[in-house]
Amino acid sequence: MALTTGIVGLPNVGKSTLFNAITQAGAESANYPFCTIDPNVGIVEVPDGRLQTLTEMVIPEKTVPTAFEFTDIAGIVEGASKGEGLGNKFLSNIREVDAISHVVRCFDDENVTHVSGGVDPIRDIEVINLELILADLESVEKRIGKVEKMAKSKDKDAMAEFEVLKKLRDAFESEMPARSVDFSKEEKKLVKGFQLLTEKPVLYVANVSEEDLLDPSGNEHVQRVKQLAADHNAEVIVVCAKIEAEIAELEGAEKQEFLDDLGIEEAGLDQLIRAAYALLGLDTYFTAGKQEVRAWTIRRGTKAPQAAGVIHTDFERGFIRAEVVSYDDLVSAGTMNKAKEEGNVRLEGKEYVVQDGDVVHFRFNV
Repeated sequence: MALTTGIVGLPNVGKSTLFNAITQAGAESANYPFCTIDPNVGIVEVPDGRLQTLTEMVIPEKTVPTAFEFTDIAGIVEGASKGEGLGNKFLSNIREVDAISHVVRCFDDENVTHVSGGVDPIRDIEVINLELILADLESVEKRIGKVEKMAKSKDKDAMAEFEVLKKLRDAFESEMPARSVDFSKEEKKLVKGFQLLTEKPVLYVANVSEEDLLDPSGNEHVQRVKQLAADHNAEVIVVCAKIEAEIAELEGAEKQEFLDDLGIEEAGLDQLIRAAYALLGLDTYFTAGKQEVRAWTIRRGTKAPQAAGVIHTDFERGFIRAEVVSYDDLVSAGTMNKAKEEGNVRLEGKEYVVQDGDVVHFRFNV
């Protein structure tokens, strides 16, 4: 499932440092704007302790985690919607992602230049949000010009689209994003087709200093970002990109020892990856056999045949039944046979909605 979240922010807020830590892909990071000219894409494993537990239970030949895609998009500046900096190129890159991880600088450091001259996370957020709104307004106004004549001639589809476009235009002129507008189910389908930047869900990533990581409650910048996010039903993840870059170079016991020394239970990047995964309404189900224990990504609400199709289209086409046990029931039983004896393994049909954590064996015939 090729879903991706774009990492955005003003120049020098720690985007590329964070991206490097996430993917260890080596995106160039430097103390000046526009050092990331082309978007960098990295695939990362979604951390999930359940996969390790299943591996220890089944002892397969191999274990395959589910993955998620991050795109590092170069810094946006004021005027990007009009082509300032490399604005048009960056905005088109954002249009191609499914969600936005908005990195906000919440640390003071005189050695790291701020493009606006000083640290103010709310101003920074508003700069980027306004640029995205202005870019969407331009797209909507162009579309209105094409649809209005057809709407006046009483074309039903054009009339419906015209009403949606007017709602969007009103919102943008009031500096409100598309996701803040109430639409009916049918209207939402139309909006989805416009590929609007401000319709995408957003996660805020507060980048703090090493000193503030353990107790960000004392960081005024973070508290302001959290308040803004709460007002827009968004989530905030607090990270220190500098520390995450150090953690990314460690593995296994070394990594855990480093976290323990810092007094941190979990790396910020693991939190970020999971939060981005959840932001898109994604769930994980598992297949577990001697050849392979594997995690699979599905959209929340996916029915069994379509979940099977994630493995192979033949599985969906020839779907018969799904043999399902919840992760908790399987772990409690200790083995699949024991779970069956306890009556916790079920046969489900085409209307079954696969749940996060289900361990599934699909029966199919093609």
